[in-house]
Amino acid sequence: MELVKNIFFNTDKLVENTKVKISYTGDLFQSNSEEVYLHFGFGENWDQTTDLKMEKTELGFQAEIELIESPLLNFCFKNEKNEWDNNHNLNYVFPIEKLELSLVALDDSDSLLPTRRLKKSYIFSKKLKLAIYKIIHYLPKLISGNYKRKITNSDEQ
Repeated sequence: MELVKNIFFNTDKLVENTKVKISYTGDLFQSNSEEVYLHFGFGENWDQTTDLKMEKTELGFQAEIELIESPLLNFCFKNEKNEWDNNHNLNYVFPIEKLELSLVALDDSDSLLPTRRLKKSYIFSKKLKLAIYKIIHYLPKLISGNYKRKITNSDEQ
């Protein structure tokens, strides 16, 4: 899901106590930065601030983080040259939602399972939506030849 131009999450909602993958294709990716770091924190005061090196892929820089119980996720990006993408000094700020108990699988004693597993149908629907999005977004690029790919030594020969 694209919440802001050039920033994608692997989920429709940011939910506390879950992991989320963030994909970034913004200015630092487009300017061919070699390394990009996700600088993030929680709440209005940027609690538990962390810098996390993102993985460079053909589809952008990606990182996975664990969301905590907090009302907000704040983040920005910086590269190896200490150049920042902080949304024109506004930072990127997204609400974190509370875990919906209707989506959590319960055992026979009606207590929460330790892993807080989401119902399989919910997870399947999320994976299906992501697959459809990727097909709609990237298949036309592959067909038209407008898809960037890394050049290897064997391609140059």
